[in-house]
Amino acid sequence: MARYLGPVCRLCRREGMQLYLKGDRCYTDKCAIDRRHYPPGQHGQRRSKVSDYGTQLREKQKVRRIYGVLEKQFSSYFEKAERQKGVTGTNLLVFLERRLDNVVYRLGFANSRSQARQLVRHNLILINGAKVNLPSYLVRKGDVIQATEKGRNLPLIKDAMEAVARRGCPSWLEFNKDEAKGQVIMFPGREDITMPIQEHLIVELYSK
Repeated sequence: MARYLGPVCRLCRREGMQLYLKGDRCYTDKCAIDRRHYPPGQHGQRRSKVSDYGTQLREKQKVRRIYGVLEKQFSSYFEKAERQKGVTGTNLLVFLERRLDNVVYRLGFANSRSQARQLVRHNLILINGAKVNLPSYLVRKGDVIQATEKGRNLPLIKDAMEAVARRGCPSWLEFNKDEAKGQVIMFPGREDITMPIQEHLIVELYSK
């Protein structure tokens, strides 16, 4: 499976905003975007005019990087969103929010989505009592997500659950810290996605 193995702080600098890809580090003064608020590379500090296409492309790349999705899978989500009733851009974001790795992160079992993917891949997450090791699994209403007994004893998960108060748990999810268990009580709405995303630019890009 293809995946990005380079420095993730470079991705934040390229998009010009915090994507929160490194968990707790992003909330400290070590955050790269605070220290060097310009794109990486030898031409990063040059001022250049960005075309409409460039603006749309950057928005798509930003969303891909936030959720840790590669191009082929992202295009597949867009095609599904386009076929569904409703607003295509909102449908796309709802699909991305429903990914298991994102839900594990949102509930507070992990400090970042990449860390959440690792937990899922290592069979440390249960859905309705059964092990699911696919980060791209789309959760449904009523699904109960919890850490395995082995997972609950991991310092990584314990520390993450302590830190979730800073991020907050979205209203479409319910979390029980004592039992290390969460539930999907509804599908997310556009108002539940707080990152500054302009999904209409992505729709315009794919509509060309």
